Amino acid sequence: MLENYFPILLFIAVAISVGAAPLVLGRGVSLLLGTHRPDSEKLSPYECGFEAFEDARMKFDVRYYLVAILFIIFDLEIAFLFPWAVSLKEIGLLGFISMMIFLAILVVGFIYEWMKGALEWE
Repeated sequence: MLENYFPILLFIAVAISVGAAPLVLGRGVSLLLGTHRPDSEKLSPYECGFEAFEDARMKFDVRYYLVAILFIIFDLEIAFLFPWAVSLKEIGLLGFISMMIFLAILVVGFIYEWMKGALEWE
């Protein structure tokens, strides 16, 4: 009876070893080749504009929030524009009008970003 479960046990063992091998190999290569002291560039402010190891409750510039909104606007636009362009013949005029309404809403968001000055970086 237990011999029927041997292929399943073998499959689980192979799956665990295939999953663990890259982790062990990566850790080993990191220990052999990596530097063991922190790089000053990695501890410097990066994309967020403030020091990495300070109080978490400090204020940060609202421009980062506006840039994030801008990224989401363009990311959503591209994510929905490609499938729409591929299936435009099948969805017809109603699909075209729906996408134009969607793009108009995104343009309103883009104009909001423009008026708030998020496109002008110091």
